[in-house]
Amino acid sequence: MKKLFAFFKKNKDTKDNIELDKSKIPEHIAIIMDGNGRWAKERNLPRALGHRAGVEAIRKVVKECNNLGVKYLTLYAFSTENWNRPMQEVESLMKLLVEYLKNEFEELNNNDVVINSIGNISKLPRLCRVELDKAYEKTKNNKGLVLNLALNYGGRSEIVDAVKKISLDLKNKKISEDEITEDLFSKYLYTGEMPDPDLIIRPSGELRLSNFLLWQSAYSELWFSDINWPDFHEEELKSAIADYQKRDRRFGKVK
Repeated sequence: MKKLFAFFKKNKDTKDNIELDKSKIPEHIAIIMDGNGRWAKERNLPRALGHRAGVEAIRKVVKECNNLGVKYLTLYAFSTENWNRPMQEVESLMKLLVEYLKNEFEELNNNDVVINSIGNISKLPRLCRVELDKAYEKTKNNKGLVLNLALNYGGRSEIVDAVKKISLDLKNKKISEDEITEDLFSKYLYTGEMPDPDLIIRPSGELRLSNFLLWQSAYSELWFSDINWPDFHEEELKSAIADYQKRDRRFGKVK
């Protein structure tokens, strides 16, 4: 396990000297924000404080991605499986989402960030939906980073929803069976016209996708770290991008 992490992650004492090739910045980065609970447990703190500490990491990573010229940043904020957590924790996460949108909106908007959401948003509490809609409507014409908050998101559910939409359009004769291709199918996903993620990052020591962007991640580069999300800052992001820039992305072809 230690050797695996050593392959995916630079030593901390070399991070400050990382130089990135600005011509090879990933267009789309996706992050599974994991480890808030572990971070809190290590400090004998309530899990809610771990989630709150994770917001500070979001703030730093969003700002750095925008500065580096990343076009899309997708954050796995709340999965379809997260509803199975204790009610008190779920309510705390929903309140934290609303608080984040209200507190961060002005700075994000001033920095030309588009605040978007993907997932089955209709299942979220009304106040969350209102704040998400408000944030999107006020930022949709911005030209900077597109910040995708994956909320009540599940990769399998997304694919099933896409199949249902295609079936309905077939029934209504809006499309024909011959028109169904991988490209067309992608347009029915929550990510729509967005490019697939070039790089998927997961902190916390877990080595799996956890039902995240299953269709879109077919050729994504994966980068894992044993650092919990609240401790994941600009240096870790640069380490991930630096490693990504060394990868040989052939998409099944031979050079």
